[in-house]
Amino acid sequence: MRTLLTLALTFAMTAFATANADGHDIDCITDEQATITYVGDPVGNLADTERETIAAFEEACPNITVERIDGPASTSDLLSNYLTMFEAQSGDIDVMRVDVIQPGILKDNLLDLMPYFSQEELDAHFPGYITNNMVGDEMVAIAFRLGAGMLYVRTDLVEKYGFDGPPATWDELETMARTIQDGERAEGNDDFWGFVFQGNNYEGLTCNALEWQISNGGGVIVNPDGEIEVNNEPTADVLNQVASWVGTIAPPGVVGYAEEDARGVWHAGNAAFMRNWPYAYSTTLESEAIDGNFEVVALPAGDSGSYAATMGGWSVGVNQYSEHPEAAAAFAKHFASFQEQKRRAINNAINPTIADLYRDADVIEAVPFFDGLDAVFQGAAPRPSTVTGEKYNEVSTLYSTAVHQVLTGQEDAETALTLLEFELEELLAN
Repeated sequence: MRTLLTLALTFAMTAFATANADGHDIDCITDEQATITYVGDPVGNLADTERETIAAFEEACPNITVERIDGPASTSDLLSNYLTMFEAQSGDIDVMRVDVIQPGILKDNLLDLMPYFSQEELDAHFPGYITNNMVGDEMVAIAFRLGAGMLYVRTDLVEKYGFDGPPATWDELETMARTIQDGERAEGNDDFWGFVFQGNNYEGLTCNALEWQISNGGGVIVNPDGEIEVNNEPTADVLNQVASWVGTIAPPGVVGYAEEDARGVWHAGNAAFMRNWPYAYSTTLESEAIDGNFEVVALPAGDSGSYAATMGGWSVGVNQYSEHPEAAAAFAKHFASFQEQKRRAINNAINPTIADLYRDADVIEAVPFFDGLDAVFQGAAPRPSTVTGEKYNEVSTLYSTAVHQVLTGQEDAETALTLLEFELEELLAN
């Protein structure tokens, strides 16, 4: 995928750098007059913040015009659109959002962005997000927004029942959740539960279960060498433990919960702990039932002694069929830049992928929640999407189905994982 064009960028990258209003360089890369198309995110206020990003770029690089079009809200629909476009080798979209699980699927159709970045620029990002976008020695996208699994904690209830702080291990969470749940129900709240999470059979369960598995020392489903890691004692132990929570410290219906279901119970003030993504922080601030009595911390550790947070988030990539690859790369680089991630963090509380922004005074003043979160994201664990490529969706479905069978009591963990290993071997062998 490397071309003479990308190998000759050293001069171009220094020749057309300009500064925005904040004094930060914007690397226009090319002086070519070009119009490029970006497929945007229609969810919430993201469209408005993307328009601000485009305006800053066009002011600094007046030779490049960026036309933004709304993409579908559904990640699956977005991927389907991309695959149709790539099948036709179309350059209709120049710059595209790439979900964290898509690099392995889209890798053959995205431009290598590595020549457009210095090592210092890459080192500023959380390492897991750079690794996730690497296919061999090519970087097919650059991250601009992250997510990772986190534990939401009712600080008032932790204090009320005599605990010193949030749970450090899953065993501690089980004990604390049971104690708080029993106490709140004794005071008349029969709807109160100790812990809510995403237990339905979908991608969200893959994320939750991967965190349980890694934290207990059970491996990563499929490791970077293509070896299957599911059928082992640590994974079976933690899945059996979580299954024992269903109907005890977690609602029986948690096996049908997605993110918003868990958030609904949490926002109503009816859970001591919740596993969810960073987006739930700003909405929790609006909950009258919780009234600010909460914090967000790293997920508990398992028997391995370490915690795991499944990586979520988005990157931007450049269509290799683009008629203006340098202009598209310039916009992608700006989109993921320090100054743009800082602006979005301050104005929209969007989690950056650059570690220093979690220690930036301006960011912390605007979003106190970010203070110290870099420690959570440093260890973000990618799903095995790059190594399994186009087969990832099938891998994830097999995995979440096996876990769901354990949580619903259809199978014990040992039986479900033995069958899962066989199914994954068959899938990945072809």
